[in-house]
Amino acid sequence: MDNRFERKWQGKSWCTLGDSITEANGYQPLVGAALGFSVIRNEGKSGCPLTAGGDRDYGATVHIGRSIEPMYDCVTIFAGTNDYRLDKPIGHKNDRNIHTFYGAYLTLIEDLLNKNPACRLNLWTPLQRDKDGFDIDTINQSGHRLIDYVEVIQEIGNRYALPVLNLYAESGFNRYTLSYLSKDRLHPNEQGYERIASMAVSFLERL
Repeated sequence: MDNRFERKWQGKSWCTLGDSITEANGYQPLVGAALGFSVIRNEGKSGCPLTAGGDRDYGATVHIGRSIEPMYDCVTIFAGTNDYRLDKPIGHKNDRNIHTFYGAYLTLIEDLLNKNPACRLNLWTPLQRDKDGFDIDTINQSGHRLIDYVEVIQEIGNRYALPVLNLYAESGFNRYTLSYLSKDRLHPNEQGYERIASMAVSFLERL
């Protein structure tokens, strides 16, 4: 293999957008050490959804992501569990209303790609959860299960040819393992972050 591809992220920059699971900085150092990123910017905002509106609007990922400098080689969006927990409406496929999950997600990725088309933008789905009365079977007040938000992310990834890391389906976080992989059946512990990082390393290596 061409040596140029052996350490493709060596010396590159990475920005991680998301919620408390990102803000805790559990996976970034592990991934950075493995792949050689020289700059890692953590823009996770605890308790905040991707979708705009409500009392968490100050940290909505759609706002944070649109405010970052267009300089990063790689940008990850890892959000959705708080949109589910906070009853954010999903909207429709051609939505541009940032008060819906579809509209906020589409607005964010189009903004990022317009400003920096060279960026390797990638989307991560939420993990399975079982906290605060919200597990994978619970229907929120907007009429959605967590899988509905996951499927939106997958559809957007397909539409824009953006790679999707499906942690919901492939991470092994589920009702039987959450006590082992998380602190509170939502937020990963050390073992959980190691699991996420191991998947992220192989995922980012192939981009």
